[in-house]
Amino acid sequence: MAKQRELRFPKGFLWGTASSSHQCEGGNVNNQWYRWEQQGHILSGEECGQAANWWENAEQDFELAEQMENNALRLSLEWSRIEPREGIWDSSALERYREMLQDLRRRNMTPVVTLHHFTEPLWFAERGGFARGENVRYFLRYVNYVTQALKDLCDFWVTLNEPNVYAVQGYQMGEFPPGERDLLRALRVLHNLMRAHVEAFYAIRLHQPQARIGYCLHYRLFDPAFFLSPLDHAVAGVQDSYFNWNALKLAEEGRYAFPWNLLTSGIRRAAGARDYHGVNYYTRELVSFDPGAASDAFGRRSVRPGAVCNDEGLDGHFGEIYPEGMYRVLYDVYRRTRGNKPLYISENGFCDARDDRRPAAILEHLAQAHRAIQDGIPVKGYFYWSLVDNFEWNNGWHVRFGLIDLDPRTQRRTPRRSASMFGEICRANAITEEIVARYAPNALESIFGPREELQHLHV
Repeated sequence: MAKQRELRFPKGFLWGTASSSHQCEGGNVNNQWYRWEQQGHILSGEECGQAANWWENAEQDFELAEQMENNALRLSLEWSRIEPREGIWDSSALERYREMLQDLRRRNMTPVVTLHHFTEPLWFAERGGFARGENVRYFLRYVNYVTQALKDLCDFWVTLNEPNVYAVQGYQMGEFPPGERDLLRALRVLHNLMRAHVEAFYAIRLHQPQARIGYCLHYRLFDPAFFLSPLDHAVAGVQDSYFNWNALKLAEEGRYAFPWNLLTSGIRRAAGARDYHGVNYYTRELVSFDPGAASDAFGRRSVRPGAVCNDEGLDGHFGEIYPEGMYRVLYDVYRRTRGNKPLYISENGFCDARDDRRPAAILEHLAQAHRAIQDGIPVKGYFYWSLVDNFEWNNGWHVRFGLIDLDPRTQRRTPRRSASMFGEICRANAITEEIVARYAPNALESIFGPREELQHLHV
């Protein structure tokens, strides 16, 4: 009988799911995303409403995560609940977050807490938000308040989630609040966000020296549509450099690459202001030179013909399921940051309401993460987005990322096959041939390669 093959992950590897407050809690009516919904900007025409009802009963989903033997869970705090008016703190909101973190601790799950995941209080937005550098002080005050209040329950912090997405979608593309279309303003917002991260890092470090503190960026691959076209290479390179690596350079060195560095000052003490790198990876796009696409650096983006894809979002952003991109992003982040900090896959997920592509997609992306580990890249954890279906920003309930199906009207949960599979992976701390054969047999060769006896037959 042939020996069972497996890809085993390092001891202590973190397995979990990622989520955000606005998308899961329900009843958030005091932040800029709620106002965005009220103004009719959600493409599905829906409102977040009760969401996944975490504010009332997050523990029911924590129990489902525990049953999958997750040893970690990433969630975010809702600033607008904790400081609903400027300088006014809601102790009952903070106590509710304490209950959530205590519950995770009781389940032997490491809480990974994000301090800013796209949402902020209306009063902060009305002061100009992160478009104004002087407003960083308000964020820093909030960070000091909550981390000191919760430091007995959490020592793993994400200061900012995807500041590059926040800046580009909200201030350049106009698809997130506040809906602006100004490249230079987007660059200033990203600069202010990374300054906020640096100051928050040192504030948390001061009163919690042993904490793990970092941020996570969204990495989206841009490849030339026609490999032999120098123009496609050029425009793909510009988009890749601007969205991915310009943001990382700002975070790492405190300054943009040329020529963007001429527009903003440097960020003091940025070098070294992280204990890990958070990597959010979902997809790639092909880029073709298009003289009519001036607003996108003359690069028109598309999906590879015949590619296996996510369910199509209403904004068309979810695209190709491209597992090799996981390795490529991890390798590039490691190389560009000189490999001096561990990496966590802080988000990776697939919108697939039928759950017919998700099992293979998870397995193949994890196989690429394992490949990175084998090549010496210190990947320390994987967080799937998301545990349950949630309100997916401007797509509303139209797309489904959850391991667990959620009916937002009845709040009924139905675990998908991929939830069972993810639980088996977490339990084994490995991808085994048995798991792949049961859930995605067509992925056996892409994950393990052909069996030796089959290779001999082809010689």
